Amino acid sequence: MNLHHLDAYDYALPPELIAQSPPPQRRDARLLDGRGPQPRDGQFAQLPGMLGAGDVLVLNDTQVLKARLWGQKSSGGNVEMLIERVLPGTGHEAAVHLRVSRKPKVGEVVQLAPQPHAAPGAYSAQVLGRWPQADGALFWLRFDAPVAQVMAHMGHVPLPPYIAHADTEADAQRYQTVFAKNPGAVAAPTAALHFDQAMLHTLQAQGVEVAYVTLHVGAGTFAPVKSPDIRQHTMHSEWYQVPEATQAALARCRARGGRVVAVGTTSVRTLESWARTGAAEGDTRLFITPGFAFVWVDWLITNFHLPKSSLMMLVSALAGHDHVMRLYAHAVAQRYRFFSYGDAMLLQRAQPLA
Repeated sequence: MNLHHLDAYDYALPPELIAQSPPPQRRDARLLDGRGPQPRDGQFAQLPGMLGAGDVLVLNDTQVLKARLWGQKSSGGNVEMLIERVLPGTGHEAAVHLRVSRKPKVGEVVQLAPQPHAAPGAYSAQVLGRWPQADGALFWLRFDAPVAQVMAHMGHVPLPPYIAHADTEADAQRYQTVFAKNPGAVAAPTAALHFDQAMLHTLQAQGVEVAYVTLHVGAGTFAPVKSPDIRQHTMHSEWYQVPEATQAALARCRARGGRVVAVGTTSVRTLESWARTGAAEGDTRLFITPGFAFVWVDWLITNFHLPKSSLMMLVSALAGHDHVMRLYAHAVAQRYRFFSYGDAMLLQRAQPLA
């Protein structure tokens, strides 16, 4: 198997296994234990019994923005917006994905609407150019009010493209972790959606240390890798931070021989970006593929990912490609629920730490 080829990360997924809504309670998801040679089926509620005193659980505390907006151009054409990043400065400017029949010109004004095809409301945005440079993929927009205010009044939960229903008030609650506190993501760190406060308290009571990082998940997390040779793929940029308290918790964990348990691929990319650059804060384009030398992560709690996605490559790098593909075949056969609102799996690193 050529692990540089995109087809190595493909698998057949029946569409009905794509979860369209969360389970009744956060901990009601199933958990596929993939740490051993054979998969073991279980429930996420059993996770505390799998972790031990001295381990550190690393969670991403990013908060999902109501980043999806709709509007109309002066010509009457409809516009769908997804705010990728609020830009520093006045808080009125943002880097935005636009879905529109004809790309707007610099200076053009978009009148925002509360719903698709609805009459314009109170806010508007002007196109200033492209971002991060003149030929960038995103548009640079200036809003006539703070972007946070616009999203609060007119924004919608940016549900992934494979979820068919329009966002609801239930999504506003469940497509958000119980510990989210740093606004900036346009997609949830989905493995962390399974945790409730009671489980976190249980883990801490049994001696598991809980630590937090921040990575503002971008829309690029859903983008498929298109290059047949994955070495030609360029990752999207995302902002991350590893607080000093978390750095200290990780050092204590290593000193006592505990395990670093990353919750979600975003926590993995944050920890390993910090390890490689020495920068505890900044933008990362880290692309983790088989052969990657991990510095921090021992175990990973993660949901099931899209075929041919960069996240399939990350989990293959951690747990071994052949092992991961067997786990996915098992999950399909056992009718696990896939993607953001779906079930989870527990993996361990196959190779020694770097």
